[in-house]
Amino acid sequence: MAATISKKLLLSDLVSSDKIDRVPSNYIRPLSQRPNLQDVFHGDHSIPLVDLHHLHTPNRAHVIKQIGLACRDFGFFQVKNHGVPESTIANMINIAREFFNLPEEERLDFYSDDPTKTTRLSTSFNIRTEKVANWRDFLRLHCYPLQDYIHEWPTNPEAFRDHVAEYCQSARGLALQLVEAISESLGLDKDYISRQLGRHAQHMALNYYPPCPQPDLTYGLPGHTDLNLITILLQDQVPGLQVLKDGHWVAVNPVPNTFIINIGDQIQVLSNDRYKSVLHRAVVNCDRERISIPTFYCPSPDAVIGPAPELVTDDEPCVYRKFTYGEYYDKFWKRGLATENCLDLFVASSLT
Repeated sequence: MAATISKKLLLSDLVSSDKIDRVPSNYIRPLSQRPNLQDVFHGDHSIPLVDLHHLHTPNRAHVIKQIGLACRDFGFFQVKNHGVPESTIANMINIAREFFNLPEEERLDFYSDDPTKTTRLSTSFNIRTEKVANWRDFLRLHCYPLQDYIHEWPTNPEAFRDHVAEYCQSARGLALQLVEAISESLGLDKDYISRQLGRHAQHMALNYYPPCPQPDLTYGLPGHTDLNLITILLQDQVPGLQVLKDGHWVAVNPVPNTFIINIGDQIQVLSNDRYKSVLHRAVVNCDRERISIPTFYCPSPDAVIGPAPELVTDDEPCVYRKFTYGEYYDKFWKRGLATENCLDLFVASSLT
């Protein structure tokens, strides 16, 4: 098996070529770090569902309040009536599936293990630093400003650039609305957070999780928080996302034509810990492949991030020091995915 692993750069090609019936040893988590799938809570309403229809009506204040409560109590929520056309969503899911179904040699043109590359196909999370691999392949794209990156993207499948560009622009429109709403929900000017983001940035990942013969031994992605501002997740109809709530892992099942929104580490900093970036993970299953497509809305690397002065008081002192997003991004990727939050490295000196 070791010889086979070294020949295949991508997990999907290892799985499809060898019809493996066991998880290779480099994917197996130590006993204490396994997913314990039997302990996961399953319920219909695991995270709040927010209807964005009234965000531009006289009932806006009610939607803002719902979003604020979801950010404070969960760090995650689902949205419907979000304005992204169903056809745009379907095209994005379909083109991702088509890409991962391409012959190996065509996909491998985009392969790289360098996290600084702005368009790259890779596997696991960061194979340069991690000790145990994750049951995932991914294509990562930078997508704002679109004209700076679209020329790097795949041209096969033929419609890839058109469908992905259309989706990216819709996702950015939704992100900007949500960032305004989150800013307002904190009692800040609606443009406050947007103004902290420098030139703004947007990345996305097309995640592919092949069927796994022993899903209780490994992860698609282990528990982690997102380093960015907010994440907009599109997923197919195969469950896999789980969120940590009150010390228990909770399954978040897909609902057609909704997005899952989670706040990232930068919102936690800007809100001075009023809103928390929450641990979440992706688990795999033995029957079906799964596709998930997160859009990461971010500050630009030179943007300076710190708690909003209006949210710092004598009773709630400043929790974090100021830093550039580029500094945070570098530390996050060097550390790799770990349960301990990267934010701990940026706590204000008065609190350490």
